[in-house]
Amino acid sequence: MVTIKDIAKIAGVSHTTVSRALNDSPLIKPATKKKINELAETLNYIPNVNAKSLVNQKSYIIELFFSHLSKGTSNNFLGDVIKGINDTLPREYSLAVHELQEVANDLEHLNRIDGAIVMSQSDQDDTFIEALAKQNIPLVVLNRQLDTPRFKNVTSNDAQGVYQMLRHAINQGYSKFACIEGVPSFRSTIERKKGFDQALTEAALTYPPEYCVSGDFTLASGKTGAQQLLSLSDPPEVIFCANDDMAIGAINYCLEAGLRIPQDIAIIGFDDIPFSRFTYPPLTTISKPVYEMSKRATELLLARPGEDDHQKQFFLDTSLTIRQSL
Repeated sequence: MVTIKDIAKIAGVSHTTVSRALNDSPLIKPATKKKINELAETLNYIPNVNAKSLVNQKSYIIELFFSHLSKGTSNNFLGDVIKGINDTLPREYSLAVHELQEVANDLEHLNRIDGAIVMSQSDQDDTFIEALAKQNIPLVVLNRQLDTPRFKNVTSNDAQGVYQMLRHAINQGYSKFACIEGVPSFRSTIERKKGFDQALTEAALTYPPEYCVSGDFTLASGKTGAQQLLSLSDPPEVIFCANDDMAIGAINYCLEAGLRIPQDIAIIGFDDIPFSRFTYPPLTTISKPVYEMSKRATELLLARPGEDDHQKQFFLDTSLTIRQSL
């Protein structure tokens, strides 16, 4: 195994200089740091994290907290977040993952972590976030837009994405829009409905109250919602579903009912999960940049004090993925 002394010998410097360079010490010139870091990478140097922890009084552990999979966090979303964090963390760091509810009443272990990313769905998570802050643990709130961003906050502009998609549909000649909403307490539900209403209002289009039905982000609720909407005496032309899982449930109901998509009813989703391209027909949806969001959250978490402190809140743009269901 390559050691600091090996790097020092090849670079022609002391092992103290190598150690300081690898720890980004301001005492080392940038050119020397660059040379030593490139050499360490070439030699596949793996830091001794235990020794480094003792010197720096750091654990090199970052913890990701998420809501239980049955409470609104999808497998695809969680997987993309974990990949984004792992791809961004320096190799000496480890990532721990816990359900938020699992540790909410047992925060003793948290004094052994260097930072936390809280994948938040609603303001019901605020008590836990405040508990982290009281322990002076650096943290970033991911996925939920904070109204008063005391903490670093990374999310996507969901309202903008829905607005742009509905404007696209309106330009295609559609005028009767319905929606299957998500969990009422989730900020994503609120933002997506905001974009839905804004697009229709600007186009001078209205919809009856029965055109909006409740869902809970599951396949089953999408199927039930579509059944409710299409049993109306005057059914809609387009159903916007607040996530792809519900949109897939809606597609399944329509196909079972013998309806053609999009000729008889058009379906729009949100998230662009991997399976959405394999539905029949492939799902038109709004792509949420989950991987990029988690990378940005990790960068903010690891930033030195003073870096990016002028801005607390970051919105990443969504994009339209037009397929054959619209």
